[in-house]
Order: sequence, then C-alpha cells, then structure tokens
Amino acid sequence: CGKSTLGRTLIRLLLPTSGKVLFEGEDLAAMTPQKFAEVRRQMQIIFQDPYASLNPRMNVYEIISEPLITYGITKGKAETEKRVNELMKEVGIPAEFINRYPHQFSGGQRQRIGIARSIALNPKLIVCDEPVSALDVSIQSQVLNLLKDLQEQYHLTYLFISHDLSVVKFISDRIIVMFLGKICEEAATEELFAHPLHPYTHFLLDAIPKADPHQRNSKAELLTGEIPSPVNPPSGCRFHTRCPFARDICKTEEPVLKDAGGRKVACHFPMTQT
Repeated sequence: CGKSTLGRTLIRLLLPTSGKVLFEGEDLAAMTPQKFAEVRRQMQIIFQDPYASLNPRMNVYEIISEPLITYGITKGKAETEKRVNELMKEVGIPAEFINRYPHQFSGGQRQRIGIARSIALNPKLIVCDEPVSALDVSIQSQVLNLLKDLQEQYHLTYLFISHDLSVVKFISDRIIVMFLGKICEEAATEELFAHPLHPYTHFLLDAIPKADPHQRNSKAELLTGEIPSPVNPPSGCRFHTRCPFARDICKTEEPVLKDAGGRKVACHFPMTQT
C-alpha cells in the first residue's frame, strides 16, 4: 500500500511528486537543500533490514560515530568514543564489541546498532520502517521494549510502519490504516481495535489469529473478489472490488477522509460502532 514509500517521503529520502510534508509548520518538500540541512538532524529512520542497513566495511564505532562527527556534536576522539559507548550501553550492545563489524552480530544486535545510530543526534522524529519484521519472534519483543524505553527517555515521536497488527497495537497511540496508497481510517488504538469503521479495517482485525480456541469464530468472514492492481487502481473506492458492502457509488466516486467523532474514515458507508 506504500507504507515504506510514504515514510521515506516524509523525511525526504524520496522527493514527493505532489502535496506537502509539514514538520513543525514548515513544508519540508518545498525547502531548499540548504534549509533542509538545518532540520535534517531532527528526523531519523530505522530500516527494515538490519543486514542491509549497516555498512559492512564500518565497525560499530564508525557506524554510530558517523552522525556525531558529521554534525560536530562531539569534539575529538575521546569525547566521541565516550558518547558511542553511552549509546551502545543504552541499546544493550556490550562495550567490548565496539571494534566489531556487522557480520559478527546477530540480526537483533544489528538492529540495536541501527537504533543507536538513529538516536545519536537526539532527533524529534524517528520513522521506524518495520524494524522488527526481519527478526525472530523471540527477539522482536526485546527490540520493541527497547524502542518504548528510548521513546520515554528521549521524548521521541515514532512513525511506526508495520503490517503486524499485534505490534501496532503494542507500540502505537494512534493508528492510520492504508490500502493501495490511500488512508482508509485513522483513530486512537483502542478505538480502532474495538470499533473499526472501515470495512478493510474490519477484515484486517478479523483475520488476526486467536490463541484462545473459545474465541475463534468458525464462521470468520473471508474476502472475495478481484485483488486490485496498484499500477492500475480501480475507479471510485479502491477497496470496492473486494468489499461485500460496496454499492454503485463506491465504484464511481472516491470517498474523502472525513471526521467521525474524533476519528477519521474514508468510506461512503462506514460500519456502525455497535
């Protein structure tokens, strides 16, 4: 649906083809490179693949110290090394590993190094692009708890991108659901999980496996219909080819994202909250 593309566009790793990206009231998309360089350090990203996001020719010290040196945060090697050791301790990497290279670490440890690099400049916003999807389930909870602790310590704002709804529920205060490049619904986490308004959100939540056999619904609803193409999306509502509640207007008129009592939904016939 374009989650990663959107996340990278928001911090200008990709340039938008249209629209605005507002950060503290200023349009990042319209900034000159010189102006953007001043705010660049306030936003960072944690990439999905810890095996591809670290330079294999740089050791841990070089990886974490690079932003510190680039922005002149630390002066001299002693101060830089002290700060690198502090960051390593905060993310749970032993100090004696400071001269090791990425191939000498596990996936979870590599992601911790990437997290240390992302917080080195004390940013205001971190885009977390599916930071645990490539990790073992046993390691995911450790990294998620680390992210929560760092969020509280550094007063961070996360834009957390994920397709794992259990992870989304654990980490997020507010959720946006996207389908084929469009926002379907926006709501506080508890509201969205308790009362989804958009049919797509409803089916997403209904598809979550339930551990308790007594809570399983043997008559779970399944999506049918043609899967739309992101290259050539259908007219009207992009979900109408699979939506069992679609009507004629859904095929011709694209719904706008409208307010629905403190939350937003883009649907001609949103589901009731009963």
